[in-house]
Amino acid sequence: MAEKRWRSRWVRTGSFRTHYVEAGGDGPVLVQLHGGGYAQSAVSANHTIIPILGEHFRVLAPDAVGGYGFTDLVPASRGLQSRVDQLEDFVDTLCLDRFSIMGNSMGAWQAARYAILHPERIERMVLVGSGSIAVAMGLERIRLAGNEIADSYGQGGTREDMRMRIKAIIHRDEAITDEVIDQRLAVANRPGVPEVNKAFQEANQRFQNDPLLRIGYDMRETLPWVTERIPTIFLWGEQDHFASPEYGKQLEKMLPHVPFHWIPNAGHQVQSDQPDLVAGIVTKFLQEG
Repeated sequence: MAEKRWRSRWVRTGSFRTHYVEAGGDGPVLVQLHGGGYAQSAVSANHTIIPILGEHFRVLAPDAVGGYGFTDLVPASRGLQSRVDQLEDFVDTLCLDRFSIMGNSMGAWQAARYAILHPERIERMVLVGSGSIAVAMGLERIRLAGNEIADSYGQGGTREDMRMRIKAIIHRDEAITDEVIDQRLAVANRPGVPEVNKAFQEANQRFQNDPLLRIGYDMRETLPWVTERIPTIFLWGEQDHFASPEYGKQLEKMLPHVPFHWIPNAGHQVQSDQPDLVAGIVTKFLQEG
């Protein structure tokens, strides 16, 4: 059934292969970036919204380096910056000169960082619930129940463990389907994923905490600058128990050129909780260009 909703693809990005899914045909290109979380992938993060957006756009959703999805399990020694490096190779290999970009959580930081480095390549940008961006903007970390659940359930080896992990980012119980759990477990059961993902998380902590490396993580000056130049919207779930809505309220004041959309009855992964509503907002925004 999944093959009818999207197509599974591979492309070489530097020294390794990146797995991605594609939906739609000849429409404007939208690159969609998933967040972090153990055993996450483009499909498990976006499987309900990709086919809807594919009705209007050519959607390309890569699995990030660092132990995510079915991308080759190679070291991501630069933490989040390794995801940006991968994205640079991904869009260049596919010959994408200009495109819109959408990212959730870590993927939002990745999208924004790419836009900061290559503003001439980005038409429009959609950012979704991102504690990574909040911290990069200088906000104090806020620990929520969802963070504790994500940290305490180890590698999510059983179905119930994985269900609890997903519950930290998806608010509506009916959106946590057997299909979503199976998608996450398929990644979790890949040999080598725990080790590669742990190494990525450790590298990411160094990237964020080292005084010199953090210069590349910080966005206090660059994100306001780029959002003045690239049309951008921010979406945040009203019931986000992973990245506090308080982050969003503060960012809304710090980013005056960015309209914020508060998604009701939705958690951290708003595109899973409210796919039709989110797809409608995103489609309208992207088609304004």
